[in-house]
Amino acid sequence: MRVPRLLDQPLLDGLLEHFAERADIDNNASAQLSHTAMLKPSDSPLLGVVAQHLAPRIAEFGAVLFGEQLGWSIKEMWVNVLDAGGRQAMHNHANSFVSGVIYLTETHADARTVFMKSPGGADYAFKNDHAGAQTGPYNADKWISPSPERGDLVLFPSYLLHAVPPNPGARRITMAFNAIPTHLDSWGYRIGFSG
Repeated sequence: MRVPRLLDQPLLDGLLEHFAERADIDNNASAQLSHTAMLKPSDSPLLGVVAQHLAPRIAEFGAVLFGEQLGWSIKEMWVNVLDAGGRQAMHNHANSFVSGVIYLTETHADARTVFMKSPGGADYAFKNDHAGAQTGPYNADKWISPSPERGDLVLFPSYLLHAVPPNPGARRITMAFNAIPTHLDSWGYRIGFSG
């Protein structure tokens, strides 16, 4: 799910000023990528405002995934700083159901987020793949997100593999987060999540 311009310019500027310099944890796969520590909305008034903007969108996307409006909470948030030449290795997000990225700066077209089907997944063994078939996000093995604008939000299921190719452009700064529902109910077997 893509939400254009979820955050306005003053909030984006505040997030950059407050958190970009705190991204001091080196990434294991790329020396040109660093992250902040895991944050919660209660850690900063700015993050609380971001969480307020995110809440209805997470609930909307959660209803698409689970077929019901559920309560949701943001489990963790962090800021990523990707300098020129840096990349983010293929990964997914464990122990959550909805994940997202907010683009705090402009992103070079070659450093857009790439989503991939899991190798050896539970897909059909047959494909409809020929010169006349149109490739889209649901039938492609790999799908590159549209070029984001500053302030855009992209939501995706946490299990979905994703990566960022080497960044040939200017510093790319994003805020990522994970969210969990209050509960899931499968014909009377109810499991709750707290945080």
